[in-house]
Amino acid sequence: MLDVRRLRLLRELARRGTIAAVAEALAFSPSAVSQQLSVLEREAGLPLLERTGRRVRLTPAAQNLVRHADAVLERLEQADADLAEARSGLAGALRIGAFPTATRAIVPAALVDLARRHPGLEPMVRETDPAAVAHALRAGDLDVALVHEYDFVPAPPEPGLATRPLYTEAMYLAEPAATAGVRARDSVPAPHPGPGQDPARAAEAAAQAQDAVLRAHQDAPWITATPGTLCHAMTVRACQAAGFAPRIRHQVDEFATVLALVAAGQGVAVVPQLGVTGPADPAVSLTRLRMERRTKIAFRSGAAAHPAVAAFAASLRAVVPSGPAAPPAGT
Repeated sequence: MLDVRRLRLLRELARRGTIAAVAEALAFSPSAVSQQLSVLEREAGLPLLERTGRRVRLTPAAQNLVRHADAVLERLEQADADLAEARSGLAGALRIGAFPTATRAIVPAALVDLARRHPGLEPMVRETDPAAVAHALRAGDLDVALVHEYDFVPAPPEPGLATRPLYTEAMYLAEPAATAGVRARDSVPAPHPGPGQDPARAAEAAAQAQDAVLRAHQDAPWITATPGTLCHAMTVRACQAAGFAPRIRHQVDEFATVLALVAAGQGVAVVPQLGVTGPADPAVSLTRLRMERRTKIAFRSGAAAHPAVAAFAASLRAVVPSGPAAPPAGT
């Protein structure tokens, strides 16, 4: 009989590529991971791994076994959800991952709602970039997380994970108001066609208008998030789609700090709606773009019906904004 814990190690090896990375992610020693995978090979009765330098490659049999492991682990999540449903009352730790703007703008109100409905739950929030969520969920470090994707940075499917949509927000170009004053600016047309208008032409016109807004700042210094984050990739790819590479001066992950730098005349930036909530800063001008950021609730496949995960999702939906709002007045 194959051991499910060893199957989990094999699945993580398929995702991460090296035994050292699996060991680091799951808090094992590399020798312990190698030993357990060797036992799994003996259980399977045929080779599962081929070494290529410092990396290991899964044999076709191992790749097929990983697909079975995904299904087995999903069924175990469903079984855990059924058992939790049978218990009386929700209690215990709920490990939540969230990116910074969601941690500030959405999560606190959701936790208040969750505490009112399920006082026995103990939510534990960890600020986590969406790029790291998949590994954290599969490793069991998180139970549920908020992730996001942008028009220019779609999220690839993650084996073993499932998502549900939560919130779509508008995106804005932020620039110093002093430089915006030399140009009259209107919002970029929305990509939705009017009556009798061809949808494809409307979308193309909106994309061209957005490109023009971005190209107007191709010689300006840019403020982006740090490399390796989705927010950094979003700005770089949006500029590339407009025909230029941004000249990056500052790399900052917190949007409040980004806007402070914009107000100080240090550059321009692309920011999401949740990043510009609060009192308007007269030193910052915001121009609506046709881009959007979509926030989703992520969890392990099979865990959607888990009462604790479902309860947190319900609290999120109870407090989340109903849709993209206008920028703060006066910007």
